[in-house]
Amino acid sequence: REARKMGGDHAAPPRVPPNEQDCKDNLIDIGWRDYCSHLLIPLNKCRYREFFLPWKCEKERHAYEACQYHEFQYRMKKLKESKK
Repeated sequence: REARKMGGDHAAPPRVPPNEQDCKDNLIDIGWRDYCSHLLIPLNKCRYREFFLPWKCEKERHAYEACQYHEFQYRMKKLKESKK
C-alpha cells in the first residue's frame, strides 16, 4: 500500500514565478506577489464577482491555499538542507 499525505494526492505546483505585469494589471500588492500569485488573480476576480461570500469560490481558494502550503513545505525543506 502506498502512503497518502494529508489533503489528498495534490502534486506540488511548478516553481514558476508569476508574470509581474499580470500582477500590476490585477492590482496585486507587492506583499502578495509570490509563487502562488498566479492563482490569486482568478481568486480575487471570483471574490469580487461573488461579493466576497465565503461559500463561493471554494475551488479557487483551495487551489491558492494548497499552493501556499506547498510553497511553505518547499521553503522548510530548503531551510533544513541549508542547516546541514
